[in-house]
Amino acid sequence: MNQLGVTLPGLNLKNPIMPASGTFGFGELYMDNFDYNLLGAIIIKSTTSQARTGNPEPCYHHLDTGVLNAVGLKNPGVDVIVNEKLPALKNFDTPIIASVAGSTTEEFVEVTKKLCQSPYISALELNVSCPNVEEGGLTFGSSPEAVRLMTEAVKKVATVPVYVKLTPNVTDIVAIAQAAEKGGADGISMINTLLSMAIDLETRKPYLSNKTGGLSGKALKPLAIRMIYQVSRAVSIPIIGMGGVTTADDVLEMIMAGASAVAIGTAQYKNPLACKEIIEALPIRMKELGIKSIEELIKEVEKERQNEK
Repeated sequence: MNQLGVTLPGLNLKNPIMPASGTFGFGELYMDNFDYNLLGAIIIKSTTSQARTGNPEPCYHHLDTGVLNAVGLKNPGVDVIVNEKLPALKNFDTPIIASVAGSTTEEFVEVTKKLCQSPYISALELNVSCPNVEEGGLTFGSSPEAVRLMTEAVKKVATVPVYVKLTPNVTDIVAIAQAAEKGGADGISMINTLLSMAIDLETRKPYLSNKTGGLSGKALKPLAIRMIYQVSRAVSIPIIGMGGVTTADDVLEMIMAGASAVAIGTAQYKNPLACKEIIEALPIRMKELGIKSIEELIKEVEKERQNEK
């Protein structure tokens, strides 16, 4: 038995670790640093129907406990990604999760159809933190009904499992997760970045050109743990957890909260080998804690949830 192996809809993972969307580019960023065959999966950067240049600089600001970013879904467009970016990863024995983004439901559907034409993807992640122009700029992910309808629309055309990535910028994340499940989602990814802001005292202006941005990094972990814990008790589909993970202990804590796999994001900015080192550290830490396998830990957590009901 593979001590670290995890099986999720569409994903047979060698281990529960994967780079989070947006922090790994389309795989080109760290290809010279380590063998991608070590990873459980790869989540590529979000894809839109047409190329996007993103927001003007500065779009990053580093803090003691994380990073503020307002990149703005910069990507070369779905056709380039299907024809050039995904084939570049074909020689790795690692499942690829493609991230879908857009400003209308029609764009999400269009991007989904094109991505599903690629033989190299194993699952989709819907980035519902995008502004919904059909609803006056509110994010898709802030409305349970919008999430349900979006998920239903994508599921009708998707040929691989669909994971919905939840934003923490809502009053009731449980209601959003339940809406995704009702819409047919095969799994949940959570959490995305937290809308935040920082001001430069010298210039008296925000550090980011966009004024606000998404906060990622260590500061998010307690929030992510709480939300994963709540959502895991309200839905029956698996969760890919993320938010402030930097160590093997963080990974195990997320699984104990209710996740079945874990994505590493901001940690890679400081340490390109973060995923590799966490994968290597997991068996050692598990042995110290008396955890026989990741699958057994997931079952133990599920049994505890059932006993609470």
